[in-house]
Amino acid sequence: MNSTVGIVAIGRNEGARLEACLDSVVGHVAAVVYVDSGSSDNSVASARDRGVDVVELDLAEPFTAARARNAGTARLAELAPELEFVQFVDGDCVLADGWLEAAADALLDDPQVAVVCGRRREVDPEGSVYNLLCDVEWDGPAGEADACGGDAMMRWSCFQDVEGFNEALIAGEEPELCFRFRRRGWRVVRIDREMTSHDAAMTSWRQWWLRAQRAGYAYALVHAVTRGEVWGRQVLSILAYGIGVPVVAAVAAVTWTPWAAFVVSLPLITVLRIHSRERAVGRPARAASAWAWSCVLAKVPGALGVAAYYVDRLRGRRRALIEYKA
Repeated sequence: MNSTVGIVAIGRNEGARLEACLDSVVGHVAAVVYVDSGSSDNSVASARDRGVDVVELDLAEPFTAARARNAGTARLAELAPELEFVQFVDGDCVLADGWLEAAADALLDDPQVAVVCGRRREVDPEGSVYNLLCDVEWDGPAGEADACGGDAMMRWSCFQDVEGFNEALIAGEEPELCFRFRRRGWRVVRIDREMTSHDAAMTSWRQWWLRAQRAGYAYALVHAVTRGEVWGRQVLSILAYGIGVPVVAAVAAVTWTPWAAFVVSLPLITVLRIHSRERAVGRPARAASAWAWSCVLAKVPGALGVAAYYVDRLRGRRRALIEYKA
């Protein structure tokens, strides 16, 4: 058992996925806390049956992953205040054997490292093209990173120093936190180790669309919160491809001109460029093609997400979570 690490798992209606998640961590660390965001299934009972400490978030306040993780770390500090590191894991993920030791060693080896993440894999990438896209998305290179995802191990003292996650963010809370870490001079590192297996359970176009829309909203939100220091290029790209190209295509349908032809051809050029790049690094042809097309097509729902953020901002409204799972 690793007595220096505590686990915070979060979830909502994850069912068997949560059971597998908790089974992969119970007994391996000093303390495990599960934070539930209003599940209507047996998630809470399943966690308690495994001896896991459970925090049930107040239904009166909006749910966010950031709020859940902060609540989990607060409870973890009460249960085991001597902990050095906290491993965050989403309730639809299973921790890989040996990950806790490898991540803790990486943090111990370099006191400037605040966050360590590794390879997150999709459990059934062949089950649907949408699962395959998730698996490609998780496949980041080892080394210095700008941000982590929902699964990562963090140095407890660093997490406390920046006062945890920003609970106002409905998405993109990890990159925003990592931005604050890096601004303080700490590092975010991805190591070449298996970390978690993830069950996206994405089987429909609608789920993919909602997830892409949520990503666009997150890009715009984090860009605004960090005062333009994070994701500016991504927001511009989403608007250019998701709104600019379709508008030009509509104009070109009426008055065809050479410049319009070039603009309309940009998405195909981008698909070919991304496909070539992915194949060059050894990506299988099917995965490379799916990823290339998705990167371009996702700009449309992404642009709707960006637009939704700015509309909400003008109206002073706080949006609820954009959920894509059934």
